[in-house]
Amino acid sequence: MYKHFFKRLLDVFLSLIAIVVLSPLYLVLSICVLIGMGYPILFSQERIGKNGKTFKLYKFRSMTNAKDESGNLLPEKERLTKFGIWLRSSSLDELPELFSILLGKMSFVGPRPLPVYYDPFFLPNERERHSVRGGLIPPDGLCGEETTTWEEQFEYEIYYVKNISFFLDCKVIFATFKILFKRVKNNYGADDRPHLSQYRADMMARKEDLDKEQAVAKEVATTEK
Repeated sequence: MYKHFFKRLLDVFLSLIAIVVLSPLYLVLSICVLIGMGYPILFSQERIGKNGKTFKLYKFRSMTNAKDESGNLLPEKERLTKFGIWLRSSSLDELPELFSILLGKMSFVGPRPLPVYYDPFFLPNERERHSVRGGLIPPDGLCGEETTTWEEQFEYEIYYVKNISFFLDCKVIFATFKILFKRVKNNYGADDRPHLSQYRADMMARKEDLDKEQAVAKEVATTEK
């Protein structure tokens, strides 16, 4: 009953209240982003939602549009500003996602909606994360650590999908608030975790190298016999 009815009811009720209460903060952050990074104020990107349907996710910008001499955007780490790092560390850059929750594209708690271009890199069992709405607050906060590996993130998300309950949602929220202070203190927003696409491509390359080494070793062993 909670998963199919009350969870969505709470999402609508709480997101509406949060948007109204936090409207002054929206205004302050918008002005700060505009002064510090210019227009546009929001960053938007196509993300994978429930049942694999895509939607546009909005955040406050945390990076400039600085480009190199050829007109290409500089690496993300070079475009991050101090204010942008603080925004990410405090998760205040995520506040525009409250509108996605209100509209039914997301939920307060759920697997993190990831970019569409990650889609080819999910393993079959990891796609189960797409059977529910993505969340503003991801369940990997249960680990108690500031950052997680991709494998750890997906493990917690799949566990969440299989065990959704009001108690588990509360547990995720409290666990996440506990580590938020650590993230702000340690500049979590500056962490440079590789994109899933790059991470899985590197894994495949390492596997191919290992397979080649094993094939050569086997060939050598056969020749020696």
